[in-house]
Amino acid sequence: MRLHSLEHVPFEDLAQIGVWAQEQGYHVTRTRFYAADPLPSWQDFDWLVVMGGPMNIYEEDRYPWLVQEKACISEAIAHGRLVLGICLGAQLIADVLGGPVTRNAYKEIGWFPVTLTAAAARSALFRDFPKEFMAFHWHGDTFAVPPGAQAIAASIACAHQAFTYADRVVGLQFHLESTPASVQKLIDNCGADLSNGPYIQTAAEMLGQEHFFLDIGKNMTRLLNNLAAQRN
Repeated sequence: MRLHSLEHVPFEDLAQIGVWAQEQGYHVTRTRFYAADPLPSWQDFDWLVVMGGPMNIYEEDRYPWLVQEKACISEAIAHGRLVLGICLGAQLIADVLGGPVTRNAYKEIGWFPVTLTAAAARSALFRDFPKEFMAFHWHGDTFAVPPGAQAIAASIACAHQAFTYADRVVGLQFHLESTPASVQKLIDNCGADLSNGPYIQTAAEMLGQEHFFLDIGKNMTRLLNNLAAQRN
């Protein structure tokens, strides 16, 4: 399997997804927009993973590569590739599929539970997930569920936390790939986001949850295995 990641900033990489892909023996390639790497053709990969970043999907004047990135995502979906988007990546997928991306009512940063919808129980990708589980969050925007997609999860702070499209495209507003090291990088680079708010935790609260990191790692593996099965 050939997995290609789209990475917007140096402090948000594949993290646990990369570990899993290496264990599977996948061939992993990257486009680092911050380093002006070129985009591949849809024919060059089987799986596209779109990572997070502090920019917004509508800032095309400031980040002109967003135009080409959206075209790459659209082609990958149109040609039946597996596509997984995390946070900003999920918002980009939603936008490509016709789901508006807007400012959420609250910033959601830290460990908060998400609850699966009834549609998740019927999904080949989420039916073996617990109905409620803890996830890591770091976002201020949110997506609407695109036409033809299924709403999969919600949290108290954010009504749209995950969606699936055709059982081979997944958008996650939350993070399951995070590790203590990757969260520390977010804190180091985006610490200005940690203002007062009902759904904003401190750095100490985020890093002091070793069992949560273990739990999201198991759920990340579960989702990746389920997605990979759709390609086999």
